[in-house]
Amino acid sequence: MSYFSFNNIKVSGIACAVPKNVVRTDSYKPTFGEEEVNKFMDMTGVHASHRTSEHQTCSDLGYTAACSLLDKKGIDRSEIGVLIFASHSPDYRRPSTAFILQHRLGIPTEAVVFDVSLGCSSLVYGMQVVASIMNCSDTKRALLFVGDTAGKSVYPTDRSSAMLFGEAGAVMLFEKTEEGDSSVKALLRSDGSGYRYMIVPGGGYRNLHASNEVVLCQDGNERTLLNSFIQGTSVFTFTVFDVPRIIKDFWKYTGTTVDDYDVYAFHQANLYILKQIAKKTKIPLEKLPISLDRYGNTSGASAIVTLCDVYGHSTDSKNLRVLSCGFGIGLSWGVASFDIDTADILPVIEDDSVFEEGIFTDPNQLYTTL
Repeated sequence: MSYFSFNNIKVSGIACAVPKNVVRTDSYKPTFGEEEVNKFMDMTGVHASHRTSEHQTCSDLGYTAACSLLDKKGIDRSEIGVLIFASHSPDYRRPSTAFILQHRLGIPTEAVVFDVSLGCSSLVYGMQVVASIMNCSDTKRALLFVGDTAGKSVYPTDRSSAMLFGEAGAVMLFEKTEEGDSSVKALLRSDGSGYRYMIVPGGGYRNLHASNEVVLCQDGNERTLLNSFIQGTSVFTFTVFDVPRIIKDFWKYTGTTVDDYDVYAFHQANLYILKQIAKKTKIPLEKLPISLDRYGNTSGASAIVTLCDVYGHSTDSKNLRVLSCGFGIGLSWGVASFDIDTADILPVIEDDSVFEEGIFTDPNQLYTTL
């Protein structure tokens, strides 16, 4: 079983950023009709989302969040020994986006830097990856970046996805500590038989030159092979059966109960799914905060967006015992627990900045000396 427990490693800060551009869900009424949009908002709970511009990426948003967090904590970039970027929205097909962030932040060349290709489970999996590296190395501090710009791969008239996704970038700071009660725990699972349930089938190296012909799909939505496909029924079945099961198993592994956590920071898939998970696990809804009504489904960043939304403006310093859960594309799902001081949670940042140096419109630009 993939259960992990890391002592003397703590989450010492989180931050996130979203684009300033807000898209109201009811703005889709001319496209999909008033009845369809109202039904969507009632079911999913998404009333608005933030969307990036053409060249803005989730690493731009993560960079903004990381600068704010490191400045607030007074941490020099030279102290970062690990930088992991966990996302399905890289800046380029290659190299890994983690290297771009290392360059922009001025992280030393001695650091471990790489990408993890995951979507909605990227936070819980990323926490395990970072804690594992720290646990068997002399690294004192590490950064985990998560986030996606899923809206960029959605066909504009796909009613299953066009109104659902928001875009965000988030960062989590880890530190080694001598505090005996500090720990990160995680339970992870995956099922590759569901790889078709959420997929962009074209554009990768199996189908590099996929057709961009628009096809009317069996679910009544138009798409190309370069757009996101979501098999809603299969995804729903997975989330309402497998996700509650792993939460209950995590409680058994850790000897904890639903009452032992102050807040449940879950992936904001949609409101109906979250309520179903809460019902099956008996998690009180007052402990399960919602951010998707204003930010949409922000993939792997959504748990951090939620914590920053709820606690970012807090003036108190209070320890929070957090249980986070991520689930989605892969299929991939997991649970992770950690403690964090509310004073180390930054408010949601709105930012439109773009890494202009990284925009290439002519191959010869690559020969420019930095």
